[in-house]
Amino acid sequence: MRSRPIIAIDGPAGAGKSTIARKIAAALNFVYIDTGAMYRALTLRLVRSKTDPSDVGAVRTILQAVRIGFDPSGKIFLDGEDVSGTLRTAEVNGMVSTVAGLPVVREYMQKLQREIGKEGGVVLDGRDIGSAVFPDAECKFYLDASLEERARRRMNDSKEQLFVNLEAIQQDIARRDAADSQREHSPLVRAEDAHYIDTTGMGPGMVVETMLEYIDQRSVR
Repeated sequence: MRSRPIIAIDGPAGAGKSTIARKIAAALNFVYIDTGAMYRALTLRLVRSKTDPSDVGAVRTILQAVRIGFDPSGKIFLDGEDVSGTLRTAEVNGMVSTVAGLPVVREYMQKLQREIGKEGGVVLDGRDIGSAVFPDAECKFYLDASLEERARRRMNDSKEQLFVNLEAIQQDIARRDAADSQREHSPLVRAEDAHYIDTTGMGPGMVVETMLEYIDQRSVR
């Protein structure tokens, strides 16, 4: 039995999961595990090595050697290199859904995420945390928002502005929604016991307050 709970936050691209997860982790003094960054780090590794993600054998070979990890500040490392600021390039954005949809990749990442978070006291966000990675998580959330709202949020992210405009972001999010929800292995779904929150029109502070109230109600701090 875990001494501290696991907080699982799922939802589609642009729903604000990462921002909210960081704030929840800080409020609870938990460790934040950015699972999306883990997939992006692997995608960056494939981009750099010019590996075709459709070549499953080559991807499996890379998985056997790659090292992905975090430090206490939340920085993500790829084979010992801090890649925190290089995970949202156009190349990575265009490939990450394909890479994340590969069964061999999801199996590897889910195993790694379970190992990192097994002791509890962690907040994880992603597409399949409450449904597949930690179906026994003590507290689950599903954050959502309208497509238009999610695109505006991404546009307001200065890193995203470097590469694309609002219409392009909206098209990319719609494409990722379809890819995430239709993939065969661990698709994006709302776990039956996940607390649903439509964050459209809500600021981060209001979302965090709503979630902390729910966590308190469940007495899982």
